[in-house]
Amino acid sequence: MARQGNRTALAALAMLTMGATAPAPVRIEPVPADRPPQGPSLPLHVGGRGLIQGDVLRRQWPGSYIEAGFADDSADLRIGPGDVRLHILVDGRPAATLVKPKPGLYRLTGLGKGQHRLRVEVGSESQAGATLLGGVYARHPLPVRPRARRIEFIGDSHTVGYGNTADGQTCTPDQVWDTTDTSQGIAGQLGRRYDADYRVNAISGRGVVRNYNGFAADPLPAAYRYTLFDHDHAADDRGWRPQLYVVALGTNDFSTALHQGEAWADRAALHRDYETRYAAFLRDLHAANPRAHIFVWATDKADGEIAAEAGKVVEQLRAQGIADIGFATLKGLSFGGCNSHPTVADDRRIADAVAGYVDAHPTLWSR
Repeated sequence: MARQGNRTALAALAMLTMGATAPAPVRIEPVPADRPPQGPSLPLHVGGRGLIQGDVLRRQWPGSYIEAGFADDSADLRIGPGDVRLHILVDGRPAATLVKPKPGLYRLTGLGKGQHRLRVEVGSESQAGATLLGGVYARHPLPVRPRARRIEFIGDSHTVGYGNTADGQTCTPDQVWDTTDTSQGIAGQLGRRYDADYRVNAISGRGVVRNYNGFAADPLPAAYRYTLFDHDHAADDRGWRPQLYVVALGTNDFSTALHQGEAWADRAALHRDYETRYAAFLRDLHAANPRAHIFVWATDKADGEIAAEAGKVVEQLRAQGIADIGFATLKGLSFGGCNSHPTVADDRRIADAVAGYVDAHPTLWSR
């Protein structure tokens, strides 16, 4: 059975879990509503797509994070409405986790004197709606420089980290939310391994042309065009040039049987549509950023159908002259997470496969 959150406590205040490896006994406490922040709003380094509105990040794609620098022993963090799990890191070390925190201003104390880099990572998925994060306030701001290495992850629940920290496969919807942690998935693992900035453009249940069991919603390539899932803001990726795209799409296209009334007369028609659209999507990525490498991976689920179809797409692109593209089929994963999804250990095996490609092409970081 998956770990179940204490919903009574969550409804009252943020649940704070102190990290044993924190550099100091960091404390996070709500600031009374009538008190202002202790300093000016700090410049934010933002990971992931989102809308900067004043000093606030409005975001919905998973794996978002903000970073700020300052030279103080305390700082304030504002959190807006929306259910979210936030990992707080100080100088690269875990300090606390806030689970469904109430909106408001929170003060971090006990950081120690000196220069600090605060990072706030979103671990949970936010399909139901956007959430607000920021700003960060301190008396003595310091700049935070973007990292030289950049990776973009595109996919479905396997990329999100759906239920990856669960103790078993049987989960309620609440337990899925409780045990989903993108920061422990492949994006977080590879970001830490290569000290890379990253974006996660992935939605659980979405496919290339068909979503899980045929449910109606934007497939991933359609949703990819937008900053949020409401279609109100076209994605603006100016200034974001990853050296590597890590893409995995197809599980939801092929893991369930076709139903009467769907757009495809048979499996062969679904294959043709998937191959055409997936190839076009990857070509669009290449055309927008031709110096980047693309690494496509797939599991061996659905009797190998997912990997076979994704492999055909990669071969098609290679035949069309796109050389910097790799492919791997991930075999032997436990799928011991919620509803037979990859676990954190499985995510590590996937990350290792990506790292094998990266380490075989070390010059990709210089592009």
